[in-house]
Amino acid sequence: MYLQNLHIVNFKNYEEADIQFSPKLNCFLGENGSGKTNLLDAIFYLAFCKSFFNPIDQQLIKHQEAFMVLQADFIRKDEKENIYCGLKKGQKKQFKRNKKLYERLSDHIGLIPMVMISPADSQLIHEGSESRRRFIDMIISQFDKRYLENLIQYNRAVSQRNRLLKKFMETRRFDATSLDVWDEQLLRYGNEIYEVRKSFVLDFIPLFQRHYQHISKEKEVVELEYDSQLNKAEFSAVLQEHREKDRRFTYSTAGVHKDDLSFKIDGKPMKKFGSQGQQKTFLLSLKLAQSEYLKNKMKLDPILLLDDIYDKLDQGRIEQLMEVVQSEWFGQVFITDTDTERLPKLFEQMNIKYKAFTVKEGEAHEQ
Repeated sequence: MYLQNLHIVNFKNYEEADIQFSPKLNCFLGENGSGKTNLLDAIFYLAFCKSFFNPIDQQLIKHQEAFMVLQADFIRKDEKENIYCGLKKGQKKQFKRNKKLYERLSDHIGLIPMVMISPADSQLIHEGSESRRRFIDMIISQFDKRYLENLIQYNRAVSQRNRLLKKFMETRRFDATSLDVWDEQLLRYGNEIYEVRKSFVLDFIPLFQRHYQHISKEKEVVELEYDSQLNKAEFSAVLQEHREKDRRFTYSTAGVHKDDLSFKIDGKPMKKFGSQGQQKTFLLSLKLAQSEYLKNKMKLDPILLLDDIYDKLDQGRIEQLMEVVQSEWFGQVFITDTDTERLPKLFEQMNIKYKAFTVKEGEAHEQ
């Protein structure tokens, strides 16, 4: 699995760009604000139908322009896949695969397995449970269409149930039968989501721990734990237990939309007791394990996007990381760096083949 080329029109700070890539290792080199990360985001967008950084599509269109276009050729199982995205201001975006328009964007998810590693990943440690659930969901949804559909239906049911709870408060009338209808929907989809997540975490943990030990070469022990209200009781019982609380709060306080992951180092919370280097290594290990897991499940090499990897990592860990990503376990890799010489020198010392692009003011040129 690899990206052959990328065509951009009016995406973020790019007016137009046409770039041909190496099937293995590619570097985007330039100053902060030049557009390196925007190239990674364009590639990410073509895989997930959305930006990694900005959920508002209209804001991705270059300033004062009326539309944007992203188009690329991917090689997937020795066959070319042309992916097109077009977006006009005030209109819905269009996604096409080999010139055929998708009716549902969710049908595209999983065609192009991909993993993004970015400084923004720090939110996995420092922010709320939503970001960690999103991490799990993004992995599973790439290979399990049923899971993705269950997730969509479950989230709709939670939204409708919350709307009903607010209506109860406004009208001062409680209708248990109406609430039961949405509880049935939560049970139908939520139980399946829980079982898939639980199985995923069990399989994922040893991959994650192996990558952490390899990169860090340190003796600390890192752990992942899946936290769910369903770990201790049947979902139906949990809903009944929280029903009165839901009425008071006017939203659904129980279910798999409250699931979380616990990150630990030597038995203590990573957020409080991990150094910056340990936290960065923890996050890198999560993402490398994600890539390996997807490869095992999908029988494809995910594309790996590495943004600003020198942030909080010393040279030794960088070299360990590069040794990993250019191994047979990983496919095509894209890396950004503000130093135009550092990565090329490292790759030449390690005898790694690569392509380097100098990025400046929304333009990218091969070195």
